Amino acid sequence: MFGMGMTMTLGDFKGVLQSPKAVTIGVFAQFIVMPTLAYLLCKLFNLPTEIAIGVILVGCCPGGTASNVITYMAKGNTALSVACTSVSTILAPILTPAIFYVLASQWIDINAMSMLKSILQVVLFPIVLGLLVRAILKNKVDHYIQVMPLISVVAIVAIVAAIIAGSKAQILESGLMILGVVILHNGLGLLLGFWAARIFKLPYTDCKAISIEVGMQNSGLGVALAAVHFALSPITAVPSAIFSLWHNISGSALATYWAAKSNKAEK
Repeated sequence: MFGMGMTMTLGDFKGVLQSPKAVTIGVFAQFIVMPTLAYLLCKLFNLPTEIAIGVILVGCCPGGTASNVITYMAKGNTALSVACTSVSTILAPILTPAIFYVLASQWIDINAMSMLKSILQVVLFPIVLGLLVRAILKNKVDHYIQVMPLISVVAIVAIVAAIIAGSKAQILESGLMILGVVILHNGLGLLLGFWAARIFKLPYTDCKAISIEVGMQNSGLGVALAAVHFALSPITAVPSAIFSLWHNISGSALATYWAAKSNKAEK
């Protein structure tokens, strides 16, 4: 999140003013499609409480920054993707705990205010700090920005590895079920995100951006929240950890398909 803050500029939010309809559709789809899908999948497969909480938690997270890179690879509207990620991330401290409380409270007692405080610490504070560092250092920060994505990737891989290692026994017991739910969650999110944009007759490049934005979650945030609020049930963080790995695989595959299709059309 600090790295994201260092890379953000006022130009990222100009996309909101340039395409308010598309950004609104993207953000609404993000916070409606993925939480709803998570809830329905939990009900459909009658998931155990600890796993259901983890699935809903990742579904309530905002879009991930990886979606911006995947959208660029897919030759979608990258500016729209960046705008949607920025807006959904800024709204996350309010919407993520609120939606999570509504959907998951039937499984477990939830302290929404405590979760809001955690998201402010994990999301908003590092982003604001990154923006301040960029504002103070200005052009000097450009050199460090190039390194931040690598640091972020290494950090997330380490966190995911730690979660998976700590939940080895539970994963051996329920890993295939969690993987199946994650694949369905991600795949249906990509599909419904695309069609949400198509229904409102957005350009094809915008449809690709919103599809990827909806289907790819900030699963690192899901891991962090699970580790803080459900520390006694380590497997709660596993759906977010697996999502973190899987959505990069599926997103890259989809981007490759769309890029090839775009190149063929151009020729």
